[in-house]
Amino acid sequence: MRAIVVADGDPPSTAAIDATWPGWRDGIELVVAADGGARAARDTGFAIDLIVGDGDSLGDVGLAEFAAAGVSVERSPSDKDESDTELAVLACLARGATSIAIIGAFGGRVEHTLANIWLLALPALEGRHAELLDGRTRITLLRAPGRDGLPATASLSGRAGDTVTLLPLGEHVEGITTEGLRYRLRDEPLRLGPARGLSNVRERSTATVTARRGLLVIVESPTLHE
Repeated sequence: MRAIVVADGDPPSTAAIDATWPGWRDGIELVVAADGGARAARDTGFAIDLIVGDGDSLGDVGLAEFAAAGVSVERSPSDKDESDTELAVLACLARGATSIAIIGAFGGRVEHTLANIWLLALPALEGRHAELLDGRTRITLLRAPGRDGLPATASLSGRAGDTVTLLPLGEHVEGITTEGLRYRLRDEPLRLGPARGLSNVRERSTATVTARRGLLVIVESPTLHE
């Protein structure tokens, strides 16, 4: 099951996301809003199935308005370990989601943006697809090795000329091999600190990245074409 999480960052432009990442919302069966993300979800026309979070953005009145409209609300205490976006992701997984697109995850306070990117490493997401999207960026995480103990591979579909950045998360990533990117890696590491994986270029519509060990953040950004 594919789900959408709407976070409370910059309001997402679904028209821009549609143009950059066509088909991103095909097969959506569940829409979960993280607190104030409910306003963005409503304004972009999504039928919200569930709102989660502590309600500090929507407030009692806002939560009551959505509940009166038939939207389910799961309110959490304000003192909690998880962010509202994390609770939304976990709610999707609890309902059987195998693929999650998170929108509205960027903008606002920088630590919230970083925390949203770090959510891709949630242990509960292992074996499931998750991506952070807006009209200019798609972020995914490659975990290696795979569950079978073999190197893991990500297939990246987009336009030739677009930018692909590879960044290690938490530890060095070992045994990276790329195909379809201008600056190739051949069973090489990316170390935490140096910016070697920054701003590679997709040479064809589909590129692949394979890694033997580690967590690799993949950031795809379209190049503006005249």
